[in-house]
Amino acid sequence: MQCFQRWTGNRSVRLLAAVLGSHLCVAVVGHGATGDQASARDEKIAAEGKRSFVSGCAMCHGIDGRGSGRAPDIASGSAVQQLSDADLDRILRDGIPSRGMPSFKALGPVGIKSVIAYVRVLQGTGGAAILRGNPSRGRDLFFGAARCSTCHMIHGDGGFLGRDLSDYSPSHSAEAIHRAIADPGRDLTPNADTVTAVTRDGSTFVGVARNEDNFSLQLQALDGSFHLLLKSDLTALSHNHEPLMPSDYASRLRPRDLDDLVYFLESLGATPRAPQ
Repeated sequence: MQCFQRWTGNRSVRLLAAVLGSHLCVAVVGHGATGDQASARDEKIAAEGKRSFVSGCAMCHGIDGRGSGRAPDIASGSAVQQLSDADLDRILRDGIPSRGMPSFKALGPVGIKSVIAYVRVLQGTGGAAILRGNPSRGRDLFFGAARCSTCHMIHGDGGFLGRDLSDYSPSHSAEAIHRAIADPGRDLTPNADTVTAVTRDGSTFVGVARNEDNFSLQLQALDGSFHLLLKSDLTALSHNHEPLMPSDYASRLRPRDLDDLVYFLESLGATPRAPQ
């Protein structure tokens, strides 16, 4: 408590606290931008700000900006929220050496603005939505009832069919993660659709195409096994353009469960898994 009072007792320290206090980001939207364009722009800036925050700020201030033994809470204090963006810009640019606050001038003007935008969302004053949840419950869901680990791996645990999610969150905002779970077909990436191959002997393989050219197909089946198939040996080959990931999570899981999953995945960006 005494340490926190020393931090917040002086204005420059309050400025420092403010700087790291922000959360997900708010973008400056052009007059001609549509609502969808503005949302996409906000999300992109938020992701950039989050990456910088996770790598440079979360170690001391916590992934949610609420402090640690190294630095104070910068997300919920009223003094922090009263600081202007110009104040935060100055703190990030110059740092506060006497308090152990380094300069983040190397981020450049655009990078600093994205961090400030992310900080504002952490404070609840930004335009992007903040998804709150319980990361411990989210982990239980990931490796349990939601069966995410059947396909996805985190730090060596889980399946191989889906993307390794160990380093997924630093480049994706909370909203993007939520959308990927609730509506996996919306932003389907190339080679992520469902492939069905039927051979001349009547065998059928369903899975994901890991490699494909004019003559062959390397397919990973639903059980994780790999099959190298020559197209000359196939009687049918179809790309269904539908994700293997279940599309009913939005109805099968409660909103709170989705938030727990999102917050668990977000927490991976700053906190590596403890050894088992």
